[in-house]
Amino acid sequence: MAKRQLQAAWIELVITAPDIVEDDKFDPELEHRLGRVPELANRVLRVIVTKADPIRVVTMHLDRKMKRKL
Repeated sequence: MAKRQLQAAWIELVITAPDIVEDDKFDPELEHRLGRVPELANRVLRVIVTKADPIRVVTMHLDRKMKRKL
C-alpha cells in the first residue's frame, strides 16, 4: 500500500462496494473488485481478493485501462 501510495480507506471502499466484480481468468478462487477513487480524479482501483471467507487481499493497483470503461 505504501509503495503504491494507496490509502486503506480506498481499498476498503472497493472491497465492500465495488463498481464491478470480475472472476480471475486463471484462478477460480480469486476475484477482481474494481472501483473509482474520487480523490484520484476517478481513477480505477483494482483489488484482487480471495473468494473464501474471510476475504484476503492478494494485490492491488490502479488500472489505467479501465478508467474510461467504468
